[in-house]
This record gives sequence, C-alpha cells and structure tokens, in this order.
Amino acid sequence: MTAGDDRHDFGWPGWIDLASPDPDAARTFYCQLFGWQVYTLVVPGYGDYDVFTLGDLDGPEIGGMQKLADDTQRPSWTCYFRVQDLPAVTAVVKAERGKELIPPADYAGIGAVALCMDPQGADFGITLPSDVLRFGAMNEPSTLCWVELACRDIEGARRFYGGVFGWHFEELDYFGAPYINFRAGETPIGGIVGMDGRWPPHYPPHWIPYIWVEDCDAVAAKAAELGARIRIPPTDINPGRYSMMTDPTGARLAVITPNLP
Repeated sequence: MTAGDDRHDFGWPGWIDLASPDPDAARTFYCQLFGWQVYTLVVPGYGDYDVFTLGDLDGPEIGGMQKLADDTQRPSWTCYFRVQDLPAVTAVVKAERGKELIPPADYAGIGAVALCMDPQGADFGITLPSDVLRFGAMNEPSTLCWVELACRDIEGARRFYGGVFGWHFEELDYFGAPYINFRAGETPIGGIVGMDGRWPPHYPPHWIPYIWVEDCDAVAAKAAELGARIRIPPTDINPGRYSMMTDPTGARLAVITPNLP
C-alpha cells in the first residue's frame, strides 16, 4: 500500500484536495476524524484555499480544500499526479481522448496545476512540485496511502492512463470481481475498480483517496457519528481492512488499516 518516498517521480500521487459545498462542515469532520489541522491561504484572483496539516498547524501538508465553485457539481476529492511538464502532459491527455478542463496555471502562493478529465468522465489533476502542493507526509497514519479509480470501462482506463503516465498494471481478484493495481516504476500506487450494477447508473466515474488509519472499525464508527454515510462497512481484503464512506458534505473517500509486513 505504499507509494514510495521519492515524491517527484513522474505519475506518482502528488496531492489531493477537496471541493466542498460547505468547507466549515468539512473542516470539522476531517479535523475531528483524522486529527488534522488547517490553515487558509488567500490566493490573488482565486480566493481562499485551505491546507490540511498533520498534527498541528506547523505539521507537514497532507491535502487541500476549496469551496465548490458550482452547486451543480458533485462534492469530491481530486487526486493529482506528479509531472515535470504540464503543457506536455495535457497534450498527451488530449491525444488519448481526454479533456483539459483547466489549462496549466501557476497560482501564486500555491503552485502550478492543471485539471483534466479522462474519456469516461473522471476528473484528475497534474501538478509540479511546489512549496505548498506537495505531500509533507504520506504512507503513515492519517495520511494518503492509496488512490483508486472507479470506472465502467477498466480496459479503456488502462489504455488511457498507461498512455498518459506510463503506469504498469496487474490484474487481481477481490470477491470474484476484477481489480487492477497500477504501478509507477516498480511501486504499486493505486488501483482501478469496475463500477458494476451495484452502482447507481447515473453515478460518474471518479477518483477516491484512501487514508491510512490505525483502527478501521473505530474510525468508520466515528465517521458515522460525525455525519458520514458508510458505503462499505469495515471489510477485510488482502492489503488490509478498509471502509468506503461519503463525508457529511457528499464527497467519497476510503480509510484502510494496512496489513504491514
């Protein structure tokens, strides 16, 4: 479940942020659930951007949050991936039949990003290393340890993301359903799960962050007390014990207690 320590590698998870219709409620939920703290940056021409930190306000950065710009959009976490050249990668995205939703831009005080969409409609970001948009900690309790794409065309997703990031794929089987691990180099960093008939037909493909927790059952119970909707109760899988949920503002995420070597 680890994503390695070299956070500058091409195609590795580089950042996550939440677009929420109610940032105040989201701050309360995540800070109480994971022990995060948050500070706010005022970005000229952009607005407020919250940065979650681990432990205290001076702790390492572990994610961000902004207010949902359009009430017609779904609350969601966006997963960003490291690149070295934003325009070059967005050109590949478009060549692979994806879309560039927000062109590459350097936001003063935050960093350089672009927002894209894959051919099935899942949003994702690409980012350059910066002082703010970088993980100060990951692969430890209360931080990101995995990213997952839920989509209806697994083979199409493999072709697209393999073309954009050069990921390598391995097919597994969880409870009789295919699950695809993908690797940047030799290190597994995420997975792809098929959206079958158990999903609402209108629900779009999307990326989900997994947060490492020390006790999946306790965290899922606390999340429910704080207003989350538990989509998948704590369940054992080969990598560990996990639970899928929707936070009180409507964004999906997962928690996992990994099986350590």
